[in-house]
Amino acid sequence: MQPNTPTAAPGLRETKKRETRQLISDRATRLFMEQGFERTTIAEIADAARVAKKTVTNYFPRKEDLALDHQDEFVAALADTVAAREPGETALEALRRSFLAAVAAQDPVAGFAGPRFTRMIAESPTLSLCLRGLHDRREEALAASLAEATGASPDDITPHTAAALLGGVHRVLFGRIQGLTLAGRTNPEIAEVLAEEARRAFDLLTPALADYARRADAGDRPAERTVE
Repeated sequence: MQPNTPTAAPGLRETKKRETRQLISDRATRLFMEQGFERTTIAEIADAARVAKKTVTNYFPRKEDLALDHQDEFVAALADTVAAREPGETALEALRRSFLAAVAAQDPVAGFAGPRFTRMIAESPTLSLCLRGLHDRREEALAASLAEATGASPDDITPHTAAALLGGVHRVLFGRIQGLTLAGRTNPEIAEVLAEEARRAFDLLTPALADYARRADAGDRPAERTVE
């Protein structure tokens, strides 16, 4: 036995697990788009992926997880952007910059998922409800990040109010991308529209959040800001 075998095996197992998970997700999404989320069964997904039904549920405990398999990334996105904001940058500035970059990249997590996937969600009451829940969770994560950034207590109304404003703009813009997608606009066309509309939307928050959660320069102690 080679000396590096014990360390190589776990890596290979993890790679195989990721590949199996992606395969199941891809096959499930294809079926959902072809025949609808509610009408597709776990057994059909297992057959399409050539795995057992138990394997599907082991990787994806809920059926919704098969369709929306980037939930953690979506929920954490705004909070992570605030945490990683640059010195001197406010939460509003960081989130505006990040969203415009996502629009320029036509990022699926920002809503650029294509007509078939977008229609799949819009036509499914289950997935539509799940998406609303993800927006709520993203706002809660943002509130926690803002509280940490400003030194506020977790139950302080200020970070929760700021998160509601910032999260609300992202929710509206996400819905706008979905609506334009369903109306038959291409991703480049949508990106052009959203680049202008997003700036207007974020500008509406400037009077209240112009200085909120501004990151201190290196060596300075951050001070808590309030919503005006």
